[in-house]
Amino acid sequence: QVQLVESGGGLVQPGGSLRLSCAVSGFTVSINAMGWYRQAPGKERELVAGMISRGITNYRDSVKGRFTISRDNAKNTVYLQMNSLKPEDTAVYYCNRMPANSDYWGQGTQVTVSS
Repeated sequence: QVQLVESGGGLVQPGGSLRLSCAVSGFTVSINAMGWYRQAPGKERELVAGMISRGITNYRDSVKGRFTISRDNAKNTVYLQMNSLKPEDTAVYYCNRMPANSDYWGQGTQVTVSS
């Protein structure tokens, strides 16, 4: 059974940092393309960062230079390091395969950037 569990969100001031984690069970992250997605209130879910199996990464323009996606193969976990956070980064963050599998969405983790 596939399960993706996101954690690490919270309330942070503008300019702050958070590290999100996505613990995956049911498939191996090292041989799958993985992505972090986010959905802000009233907006469509969007891809924020992705990593293919060879470790090559790509990022949405608005987060380039601030966010870093990584993985720990031994823990089968994907991470999103978020620095220099802005109010517009406020959203629920999810991880999933890339492209996303509709059956794999977890509960997400809320990130709120506010002073």
